[in-house]
Amino acid sequence: MRYRLTFAAGLALGYVLGARAGRERYEQLKKSARQVAQNPAVRNTAESAAQTSRQVAGKAFHAVSDKVGDRVPASVADRMRSLRERGQGAEDDWGTSNT
Repeated sequence: MRYRLTFAAGLALGYVLGARAGRERYEQLKKSARQVAQNPAVRNTAESAAQTSRQVAGKAFHAVSDKVGDRVPASVADRMRSLRERGQGAEDDWGTSNT
């Protein structure tokens, strides 16, 4: 119960402080977040992390598919295949390719 009260108090305090900061502060935060996102170092790091995660996911997929084999229903296998094909060659919200 103590943790719920602490959470509720923190939530109320955050709401009050956020309301006092107003739209101007929100726009400042939004502008700085956009500048960070457009930084070439951040974009390169994000693309590198995305590429590494795709490689790891591919390895995991092959490892699982080798162990599971034909025990996966055809409908599930078809759905996984369509999801993988749909994501190839597209761009994400940051304007980077999903390669």
